[in-house]
Amino acid sequence: MGASSLTNHLLIAMPALSDPNFSRSVTLVCEHTADNGALGIVLNKPLPMRLSDVLSKMKLEPRDERIAAQPVLRGGPVLTNQGFVLHRPGGNWDKTLRVSEQIEVTTSRDVLEAMARGEGPTDAFIALGYAGWDPGQLEREIRENAWLPMPADERVVFELPFDHRWEGSWELLGVDTEKIKQMSLFAGNA
Repeated sequence: MGASSLTNHLLIAMPALSDPNFSRSVTLVCEHTADNGALGIVLNKPLPMRLSDVLSKMKLEPRDERIAAQPVLRGGPVLTNQGFVLHRPGGNWDKTLRVSEQIEVTTSRDVLEAMARGEGPTDAFIALGYAGWDPGQLEREIRENAWLPMPADERVVFELPFDHRWEGSWELLGVDTEKIKQMSLFAGNA
């Protein structure tokens, strides 16, 4: 991979990746630098809670049941009490990281206040926690065949149902999902 950044890439867990935090996961790399490593949000691991649970802890009241019922994702094993709102661009929030022209991540309370009122950003969902890699760690895991990186596709991030994102990512790459099980469990270098 060299020194190139994987920011705005999806990491598709290879079939052999057995870590329960990441097995059959799709992770959006929100930030990746040689000096700081990488920060990503897992996109397909719903928690047994709803947005209303998060809002009530913040003393916020959702405007309606549709907002209250939105699922919350487990974004990763680090800082699992920290909320990350993934959304399409729009709005002027206190703490927003622009991942790409189509994807932003906001961590400030103001975005959740707006979501509770039904005035939040388009196609927004919240994840608790994140996945983090030390400098060089993600590149090593890719070489060890734990992840297949692909450029981020906003359809995976915002449109596919959570439970279809892993298979859907493979399908976008043109891989028959039945063949995934037959893929080599070991990386090789030519």
